[in-house]
Amino acid sequence: MAVQSQVRSRIVLAVLCLASFMAGLDLFIVNVAFDDIGRDFPGASLSDLSWVLNGYTIVFAALLVPLGRLSDRYGRKTGFLLGIEVFVLASQACAIAPSMWSLVTFRVLQAFGAAALIPTSLALLLAVFPPERRAGAVRIWSASAALAAAAGPAFGGVLVEASWRWVFEVNVPIGIVAGLLALRYVPDSNEGASTRIPDLPGTVLLTTAVALLSLGLVKINDWSRDRVLVMIGVSVLVLAVFWLRSLRHSSPVIEPGLLAVRTFAWSNATILLFSVAFAGNLLIGVLWMQEVWGYSAIRTGLGVAPGPLMVPVFAVIAGILVAKRIPVGVVTGVGCLLVALGISMMVTNLGSSPQYVSELLPGWLVGGVGVGLALPTILSTAAADLPPQNYATGSAVVNMSRQIGSVLGVALAVAVLGTPRGYADAHEAFINAWLVVGAFMIVAAVAALGMTPARIKPQPVLQPSARLPQASLALPVPEAATAAIRLQEPRRVIQLVDPSPGHRLDTDLRGEPRTRAHRRPSVPTRPQG
Repeated sequence: MAVQSQVRSRIVLAVLCLASFMAGLDLFIVNVAFDDIGRDFPGASLSDLSWVLNGYTIVFAALLVPLGRLSDRYGRKTGFLLGIEVFVLASQACAIAPSMWSLVTFRVLQAFGAAALIPTSLALLLAVFPPERRAGAVRIWSASAALAAAAGPAFGGVLVEASWRWVFEVNVPIGIVAGLLALRYVPDSNEGASTRIPDLPGTVLLTTAVALLSLGLVKINDWSRDRVLVMIGVSVLVLAVFWLRSLRHSSPVIEPGLLAVRTFAWSNATILLFSVAFAGNLLIGVLWMQEVWGYSAIRTGLGVAPGPLMVPVFAVIAGILVAKRIPVGVVTGVGCLLVALGISMMVTNLGSSPQYVSELLPGWLVGGVGVGLALPTILSTAAADLPPQNYATGSAVVNMSRQIGSVLGVALAVAVLGTPRGYADAHEAFINAWLVVGAFMIVAAVAALGMTPARIKPQPVLQPSARLPQASLALPVPEAATAAIRLQEPRRVIQLVDPSPGHRLDTDLRGEPRTRAHRRPSVPTRPQG
């Protein structure tokens, strides 16, 4: 029976990694198709084409948390299967898109599917594996996502040789296989059945803020300075309204209480900065090879490939380092610095004639080592200290930060590159763009030092109380209580909510339980925004 259980869990891991790889691949596989898409749709500028990437990424980022939370409430397997179905259908629509803006529209629909299957895949994975095997499973899942992000251009280059439409068509058979296997082998998981409906107006606010900021950045060379500043200012204002709403709403897109968990907060900051640099560096490198050196799509993809080959190898090494109690912040920080070093090597060696082996290859290899150390470590660390009912939501927030970083990275790259005339202008523009994203990666290395080592923490032990029903004392606490951990200074009180009406237990971190009457049933709510 134990052997059968292990075999089944491995099949589940393979299925969930396959789905995660498919969704992650589409974040970056389109990079090498830019030239071909532009030729099929004459008149599309680089800033217009950037929306084929950013239209997907913005919606993906904004919907990760709401759809993750809905899956917590209504069933994670259901959410996962629906996500695959939408993703496959939208991919087929992208493959036959008659115009650029219809392609952008279908990419947005693709993002709906991806935003449903990514958080649910991690949540289902965590539910299948016992605590002692969970970290290893998450690291494999994270490595598959990292490999997809890094391998996108290489895989895309091969497909674009046939047609850029195959970049989307390839998702159809992969998605069908993943869906059928999930239907057969993946068990449902629904620990968060009492999760509230997410804040949909807040989702719209977040989407609007990120879209306006991205629009302002990509149009920095086309619009007047005042118009760009107004667009960026409005995005900041909308973001402020979103955050104020999150503080007041009972089920916000980003739960402020989760950010009180140190590992979670610093992992989000690190992956946002990392993704700005990663996405920007990837787009800049691809455009340099195609626009300046005149590489074909397949040659460009193969030129990027050595970097991704480093990712799975050094993801395993990162796991070994963490297992030897080297702090995750150190492992991640070293990885970020190696990516920055790879960028600096490309900047230093870059020349007008294609000298790939001496000018770009060393930078891709060193950068790939850094990605392998950093990205899986961040993803596997971020949710380590969250309770089970917040797995999908926490995973969604981390991935949301990652996608917002990718949006900003693409927008910054497009803004700095502009439309150079001649080699001298192009060389200066590309160097400046690489320097900007390299600076973000160095800041990410500094932020990584704030991440705490991933470890299993003991759950608070509740003492029986005459006023607390015995059924609610089953441990661990996250499974006996509903949501709501709030760290309050200066006493740092964790509020654990008894699911029975009329009582709430406040457990001080010093271990002094108190009970008090509480008029509201279930989870205490903040005023609706």
